[in-house]
Amino acid sequence: MPSQQDPTPQAIALFDRRPFFEKALQHGHQHGIIPAQRLASMCQEAPKGMLQIARYFGTEYLRPDLEIAKTRMVNLVSLYLEETCAGDLDLAAQALRDHSLLSRSKGGSDMLKALIAMPQNTHFGMQDGTGFRDEHIPLLAKWSLRSLADYQAEKARRMQVSELVGAATWLAGKLDMDADELAQAGVDAEAVIRTALLAQLGRHRALPDWPTFESWVLTLRKKQLRPSAGKELKSAVNSPTDLPSQYLGVVEPIRQGVVADLAKMRDPALPVRRLFTQTPAFVGRYFWREDALAEVDHFERRNSAAWDKATGGHLDDSSLLTLFLRIAACSSHATLLTKATATSLVRKIQKSGLDQELPRVFIRQHAPAALRDDYLRLWDSFAEEAEPALRSDLRHAAQDALALLCRECNVTG
Repeated sequence: MPSQQDPTPQAIALFDRRPFFEKALQHGHQHGIIPAQRLASMCQEAPKGMLQIARYFGTEYLRPDLEIAKTRMVNLVSLYLEETCAGDLDLAAQALRDHSLLSRSKGGSDMLKALIAMPQNTHFGMQDGTGFRDEHIPLLAKWSLRSLADYQAEKARRMQVSELVGAATWLAGKLDMDADELAQAGVDAEAVIRTALLAQLGRHRALPDWPTFESWVLTLRKKQLRPSAGKELKSAVNSPTDLPSQYLGVVEPIRQGVVADLAKMRDPALPVRRLFTQTPAFVGRYFWREDALAEVDHFERRNSAAWDKATGGHLDDSSLLTLFLRIAACSSHATLLTKATATSLVRKIQKSGLDQELPRVFIRQHAPAALRDDYLRLWDSFAEEAEPALRSDLRHAAQDALALLCRECNVTG
């Protein structure tokens, strides 16, 4: 039974900080895996490998470069052996017996080059899909001195980033947008995934521009009229059934986040644009195509619809002046007045006055762009002439005002 002062073999192993290459080499020699002849050939290979590494990272003529090249070579071989052999010294010793040191060193270098070429950021605007390049050599020089634990931690992080980017690219491809367009849009992969899940919920076939995205959210709000709608929507937020299995793990937490977001999305008290562009927790969280022409077109169509509804298609001056006058008097929108309604309108104007700015605002917001100036002149000219008569409290003012309306506006009956 060992004394308390005698360290156990397990305790010794915990403090064995030798490079894995050295441990595998000694293990192979002690257990007869690596014969003496192979050890001798390694002594021939090592200087050649050191020179190549020194030349690649700097120069082979300076002693400090040669010293650090030796350290790099040992570390690269160690990285490759420990990673590919999963820390098994028998397998590592066999690999040293059957393969050259240069090939094991190159294996470690290739591992690090592949790591460096992996995406570091989920933002498509920061992706670099050209692989390892000469400009990455200084970064490779740093990584060639790092431990296996550092390599594995960085690889795990970059693998998750790569899977997020891959999932977003796959989902966007199903919705008519490729990787080049995503890079040009400068969008984050998670935002693409969230929006794609919303598209799946509404069975949409393309990633939206802003007006379309806004309409998606407004549609969700309409669905909340039924008491069970909330539960149904949450249960309906699913990943596509054909989503590749390697992406399921990274998409699932995002899917759960979309489910949690539904409560705010469906809150009618929150204006949609304010929620997604001014609320910190939602800014950049979802994605829509930046299409200025589409937004202008949507704005024009929405305004045109409001104009058409208010005018009813009656665009003669009398009908328009009737509409503008009713707006200025804070009355309902219409292009026709009966004599009784006109009389009531005159009384209302005499009592409360006219707000001449209200028709101007309406014209600027809703009238066809090419005709806005004409309509503004039409209203201003009428208002300047009519307001004194409409607001007069003289004995026959009401009759004069009514006569004015019958002459300039659309009064019937």
